[in-house]
Amino acid sequence: MYALAVENVSFGYTPDVPTLRNVLLDVHKGEFLGLIGPNGSGKTTLLRLLDRIYIPQNGHIRFNGRDINLLSRTEIAQQIAFVPQDTGPLFPFTVLEIVLMGRAPHSRGRAFENPRDRDIAAEMLSLTDVAHLAHQPITALSGGERQRVFIARALAQQPQLLLLDEPNAHLDIAHQIEIFDIIRKLNRGSGLTVISVSHDLNLAGAYSDRVAMMVCGAIAAVGTPEEVFTESLILDVFRTPVVVDRHPSGSVPRVTLVHSEQTSLWAGRTSAHVSNRVEPTS
Repeated sequence: MYALAVENVSFGYTPDVPTLRNVLLDVHKGEFLGLIGPNGSGKTTLLRLLDRIYIPQNGHIRFNGRDINLLSRTEIAQQIAFVPQDTGPLFPFTVLEIVLMGRAPHSRGRAFENPRDRDIAAEMLSLTDVAHLAHQPITALSGGERQRVFIARALAQQPQLLLLDEPNAHLDIAHQIEIFDIIRKLNRGSGLTVISVSHDLNLAGAYSDRVAMMVCGAIAAVGTPEEVFTESLILDVFRTPVVVDRHPSGSVPRVTLVHSEQTSLWAGRTSAHVSNRVEPTS
């Protein structure tokens, strides 16, 4: 069964300039979907529509079979968690207070958190390796530490669907792998459905069941990393030459950038496979 069905969705910030156009995308329950594409291709806008921050101008979004526009804001917050790129102006709440905010949709009118809320918050603080910062103000943390705190807050919501907009931004290599391992474990263990935007194709390929590639506000390709990560398609969409081979583990494709001094050699062996421009699927 589909967790999400995006049906011919279009949206624009101005009337004459569509940011998304006729997007079709189905996401299975318990799937880890990587969302990739160049800057300005509509990835963040799509996530905001999925969290009903914005409403489609055309088309429908269905979550667990229901039109998302028919869900209350509380129902959405209980089932969908969104970690944006930009958390906006920060007030000096402590890390623990920030993570406990993730329990608010489940408070049922309670003014204060209960012991279960605190237990869940403590678990997520530990999972994301920020428990030692629990009583520090969020304003005193580095960008990577803040990112882990907001991921912990999202996980504290205990959502069915987790939307991540570049979750590896600001994270060092060790914490990138650690965070994705945690999310993957929850995805596999509890059936959490995950949609994650990433500019790191190798990270997306390593953790995603399927990848959706966006360009010009539409879906250019959807499939397994092996199906989507081809040299010709990446060149067409990102306008950047790459070499795609197998990771030494043999389990996933590996994408390697071609440096400028290597471009002429690369172009000679791949020119037969390169088109002028990818036409997005509608």
